[in-house]
Amino acid sequence: MKFLKKTILPILLASIWISVSEFARNEFLVKHYWTNHYEGLGLTFPSEPVNGAVWGLWSLLFAIAIFVISRKFSLLQTTFLSWFVGFVLMWVVVWNMAVFPVEILVYALPLSLLEAWLATVIIKHFSR
Repeated sequence: MKFLKKTILPILLASIWISVSEFARNEFLVKHYWTNHYEGLGLTFPSEPVNGAVWGLWSLLFAIAIFVISRKFSLLQTTFLSWFVGFVLMWVVVWNMAVFPVEILVYALPLSLLEAWLATVIIKHFSR
């Protein structure tokens, strides 16, 4: 029961927060940047249900990574390290593949930091 309460619950709650944050940001705030950028490349922006499922998996994996990192680092250290691993590295890869609309960074930078920070707060709080 302790494992469920101190490990599984914080990871699931953080994963839910990350999923909601990602969905809201990408669906309501920056989707037009994504679709316009993909159209300019002659591509269709992937928005089928399977893509949503993969992002759900990404959210769970990101929450697990935050949980592991949080075992060794402070709140701020965990926030910035997990943000770097989860977002900055992903952005570099997507930019390198030429499918990243750089214009979204004005929104993505602060909101992804908020996302990583709140996920870290959730994990730190519920895993005590």
